[in-house]
Amino acid sequence: MRMLSAAVMVVLLMVPAHAQMTPNINLMPELQSKSPEEREQDAIREKAYKDSLRKIPDAKTSSDPWGTVRSTEAPKAAAPAKKNKTGSSTQ
Repeated sequence: MRMLSAAVMVVLLMVPAHAQMTPNINLMPELQSKSPEEREQDAIREKAYKDSLRKIPDAKTSSDPWGTVRSTEAPKAAAPAKKNKTGSSTQ
């Protein structure tokens, strides 16, 4: 049983190493340069995109959902508790 588990461990360690040794396959083809017409179309699309971004109005309201619940005033300090003259507390 030990031999079988040792063999399985060796095989499991060899599988990633074998995968790294496969021939270099380039999945991305070489980038081809664009034709002048394609460049012009890209420039037109980019200009239209930038123009559409300028048309979006600025947000003027706050997006705080708790904004109307919270008060804008600072909390008032509580009055200090009175101490007994004897020093003992009443409970």
